[in-house]
Amino acid sequence: MKRALTAALAVTTLLLAGACGGNDDTTGPAGGQPSGAAAASYPVTVGDLTLDQRPEKIVSLSATATEMLFAIGAGPQVTAVDDQSNHPADAPKTDLSGFKPNAEAIAAKDPDLVVLSNDIDKIVAQLDRLKIPVLLVAAAADLDDTYREIGDLGTLTGHRAEADALTDRMKADIDKIVKDVPARSAPLSYYYELDPTLYTVTSKTFVGSIFSLFGLTNVADAADPDGAKGGYPQLSAEALVKSDPDTIFLADTKCCQQSAQTVAARKGWNTITAVRTKQIFPLDDDIASRWGPRTVDLVRAVADAVAKVPA
Repeated sequence: MKRALTAALAVTTLLLAGACGGNDDTTGPAGGQPSGAAAASYPVTVGDLTLDQRPEKIVSLSATATEMLFAIGAGPQVTAVDDQSNHPADAPKTDLSGFKPNAEAIAAKDPDLVVLSNDIDKIVAQLDRLKIPVLLVAAAADLDDTYREIGDLGTLTGHRAEADALTDRMKADIDKIVKDVPARSAPLSYYYELDPTLYTVTSKTFVGSIFSLFGLTNVADAADPDGAKGGYPQLSAEALVKSDPDTIFLADTKCCQQSAQTVAARKGWNTITAVRTKQIFPLDDDIASRWGPRTVDLVRAVADAVAKVPA
C-alpha cells in the first residue's frame, strides 16, 4: 500500500524510496578542488531567497537535495536530513518526513536553511512565519534543471566552485556514456515500471528525458498525451501487453521485490517481446527516482541495457 501511495503521489513530483549504492565520481567535490566557501561572499540570492551569511545548520527534507549537498562539499553544514535520505551513509538521518513535513519538528532542529522538494501542506508558508529560510528544489524535468539546482545549492552554501565542477563532470560523463552506445537502425521501445500496479513515466518526465538520450520510444506516452496525469499514468495490463515493449526497466526491485522472474510470471505477459527475449532490466530504486549527481549511474545503467539488446 505504501508503494502504491508513493506512485500515486508521483503524479505531482518524483518521490523517493529505498536504499542505495554509490559512484565515487559524483559523490564529493573534485580532488584538489579549492573550497568555494573560502571565496564566497554574502549576502547571496537565489530566486526570492537571500542569505546574509553562510548556512551552518542545514536541514534537508529531500533525498535528492541531500545527495547534491554532500556531493558539492556542503555535507559538514548539514545537521539533519529526512527519513528517506540514505545516501551518503553518513548523512545525519532523522525521523523528519519530507512527505508529511512538520513545521514544529523542523524548527526544533534550529536550521538556518531548510531544503524541500515539495510544498506539501503549505509547509513553506509555515516555515516563513517562523523566519526559517527555505529553498524548494523541485523534481527536475530534465538535466538542465538538475544542473541549475546543484548550482543554486552551491551558491547558497558557499560551494559554487564545487557545484560547477560537479555539473561539468556530470555533463562530460553523460556525454561520453551516450556517445559510446552504438547507433541503432530502428529505435527500441521501453516500459518503465514504478510499481507493480503499473504506474509508469512518460517521455515528459525527468526519467523519460534520460531514456530519450538514447532514442528510446516510451510505450506509456499514449496514456498521458496532454500531460494531464503529470507524466505518471497508470497503465492497464491489457494496454501494456498490446504495446509490446522491446525492453522493460524495473524501478521497483527494492520496494516491491520485482525482478525479471516475477515479471515473466505475470499472466499474459509471456507474449511481450521484452519478456520473450529476456530484455528485462532491474534498476536501483533510489538512483532511478532521484535527479541528483547519481543520475550518471542511471544513464550508465540504461546504456548498458541498450548495448545488450541485439541490433
